[in-house]
Amino acid sequence: MGRKYIFVTGGVVSSVGKGIVTAALGRLLKSRGLSVVLQKLDPYLNVDPGTMSPYQHGEVFVTADGAETDLDLGHYERFLDQDLTGLSSITAGQIYQTVIAKERRGDYLGRTIQAIPHVTNEIKARIRMVGEAAQAQIVVVEVGGTVGDIEGQPFLEAIRQMRNEEERSDTLSVHVTFLPYLSTTGELKTKPTQHSVRELRSLGIQPDVIICRSDLAVGEELREKVSLFCDVPKEAVVPLLTMPTIYDVPLVLEEAGLTNYILHRLDLPTSEGDLADWRRWVEQLRTPRGQVEIALVGKYVELPDAYLSVKEALIHAGVAHGVGVRIRWVHSQLLEEGRLDMLEGVHGVIVPGGFGERGIEGKVVAARYARERGIPYLGLCLGMQVMVIEYARHVLGWRGAHSTEFDPHTPYPVICLMEEQLGIVDKGGTMRLGSYPCSLRPGTQAHHLYGTETIWERHRHRYEFNIQYREALERAGLVASGTSPEGTLVEICEVRDHPFMIGCQFHPEFRSRPGRPHPLFLGLVRAALACQRPAFASPYT
Repeated sequence: MGRKYIFVTGGVVSSVGKGIVTAALGRLLKSRGLSVVLQKLDPYLNVDPGTMSPYQHGEVFVTADGAETDLDLGHYERFLDQDLTGLSSITAGQIYQTVIAKERRGDYLGRTIQAIPHVTNEIKARIRMVGEAAQAQIVVVEVGGTVGDIEGQPFLEAIRQMRNEEERSDTLSVHVTFLPYLSTTGELKTKPTQHSVRELRSLGIQPDVIICRSDLAVGEELREKVSLFCDVPKEAVVPLLTMPTIYDVPLVLEEAGLTNYILHRLDLPTSEGDLADWRRWVEQLRTPRGQVEIALVGKYVELPDAYLSVKEALIHAGVAHGVGVRIRWVHSQLLEEGRLDMLEGVHGVIVPGGFGERGIEGKVVAARYARERGIPYLGLCLGMQVMVIEYARHVLGWRGAHSTEFDPHTPYPVICLMEEQLGIVDKGGTMRLGSYPCSLRPGTQAHHLYGTETIWERHRHRYEFNIQYREALERAGLVASGTSPEGTLVEICEVRDHPFMIGCQFHPEFRSRPGRPHPLFLGLVRAALACQRPAFASPYT
């Protein structure tokens, strides 16, 4: 059996849900016993989203091998329940950078370098490479952007070429479109979808499946119309109503018969799928026995996608405990202005990662509020750092304690670059990215939550806990409960005699999955429930 390729494109509007559809297809195909890998092709010229503002691109998701990628890779990993690599995230910037580097080295032997074939050949090589590296039977490739965007044309041309180069039964095109509702006539309109498909066909790609996103039910008459005008069998026109949660999408597509249609079209055996665990988990998500409220304190709270993996990790932990998690989005700058009422009544506090000075003092306020009131607190990356800063200032009385990221002249640099701790003048600028080991101290909360002595977690940061202050902070009750194996880097801190106050230098949210929540988020939600209802008995053991 040759390797199969499924290409997912989008039309009509951006943010139509291609990423969730791609993740759902991966889950459905994996449920049929097939090995699957997912890939995202982003048409922007940035080499990766690592330098992009969250306002531009939402969260930066980090893979275990240290690649800074699009947030859709987070959906991919969560739905597939498997780790991906940097090969799953390709940008136009990477492609052009590679082609130009090859030209400068003389790899093309003096030829004129053109979009076709040199750029498209590089794109096709990357698509085939991810399948080969993963030894996957099926590669599902999402093309970012919307059909018609000029920057996406090289990717679509590469896909057109691949569909000619591979056997017909080895490729499949899925087009995700949106059916807008026109209130004046009271109907869903298919004309934008027709235009989008015509644009795709003009580029040489005839879709095999059309997924029609809508906010209202799509009737049989509309399906027949899309089938007729877009030259797609009616059974391949799949309605996808806006669902209460993204985790419903695989079940909706399965019930529509999409998995069997794809398997038949790709000449694969249509064995029975096993979605029992997924169905059971989604049912638990739909029927919580209670609710707990967690404050998420950040500076991008008006754009929840900036903290997407944190939000999903809280959902996973809530389901494990049989409750829903309500997030109270708190802008850290409001806390700087004295708006402590923004935190009143919450059962837990999360301060997530971030960069830059804006709102930093508000995050320190949040850490102090949680510590002094015994409210469960989880600090992620920068959230751990502000927890250390707050403790140094208000427990040890070190006025002016800070991170050298924000105050290079602080008298107490409790957070600084590793090179600064070692007295190295040339500080460089390389972040610690990807998965690193951490040794847990027996008897600590962190050790109890993980249930093991060595863990691996994903990082994305430059600044570290200053080990020169570790002894003084530990004497005062701030314990380093997790360190690098050699003990030179502090990875986890916790406050002794607090119900739950833990900070970690890494990003645990990247490893949380439906049905397999991360231990630190499990611990936070459990502690928040105990704070809310001391007699609450969690079903999770």
